[in-house]
Amino acid sequence: MENRQLLEHYAKEIRKLTLHTIATLGVGHIGGSLSIADALAVLYFDQMKIDPKNPKWSERDRFVLSKGHGGPAVYATLALKGYFPMELLDTLNVSNTNLPSHTDMNKTVGVDMTTGSLGQGFSAAVGMAVAAQMDHAPYKIFTLIGDGESQEGQIWEAALFAGNRKLDTLIAFTDYNKMQIDGDVNQINDVHPLDKKWEAFNWYVQVIDGHDVIAIQKAILNAKAIKGKPSMIIMHTIKGKGASFCEGKVGSHNMPVTKDMAKQAIEGLE
Repeated sequence: MENRQLLEHYAKEIRKLTLHTIATLGVGHIGGSLSIADALAVLYFDQMKIDPKNPKWSERDRFVLSKGHGGPAVYATLALKGYFPMELLDTLNVSNTNLPSHTDMNKTVGVDMTTGSLGQGFSAAVGMAVAAQMDHAPYKIFTLIGDGESQEGQIWEAALFAGNRKLDTLIAFTDYNKMQIDGDVNQINDVHPLDKKWEAFNWYVQVIDGHDVIAIQKAILNAKAIKGKPSMIIMHTIKGKGASFCEGKVGSHNMPVTKDMAKQAIEGLE
């Protein structure tokens, strides 16, 4: 396969596994999980320096999903990458599971930071970047935040600090799908213009199509080459991308998903 075809293949598989996982439970954060599948495909299957056989490798790149409710997509990605058996995906959010609704580093192999409280994962990623800078470490820290999450003051405190400290090992993404749990972002508390805000905080900013795997790949390569600034890649995405029953719908933030619904959506991705 060519690079685009291969990465699109992985993104499709991540979406299929995410649909299967949430349908097994019967309810879940489907919208914000499907919207980040393309970014996860590029990160885990092309750009991140990682080793599933050695998940605590000290020189590995780190990934922090600050919008922790997108955990099902990360679990699908980790299983596909070989961090744990596929069968574990059937245990999403059940009693004593190792796959809780929001990512937990103490329970899931391959998860670098426990997240869920909006803004805190991003702050943790900034802390990791400070540690990397102090240690002159060879790894990158990748983190992904939501557009609704970008209304949190903690995001901007951490952004100000990261820009001031010139944390060029930090590469962040915004899942700009324009929707949050209560409605459209621009109606709740508009974050536009995001690019100008991040630039004002001394970040290197790129705005891309978050469903174009090559655009994501090129943006990451650009960010890796930047010195003296952290990077923000703003990805224009569609909530629920790839599943007609929830694509572009506010209600997809957290919704019931039956096995029949998932089956039809998975067949649509074939």
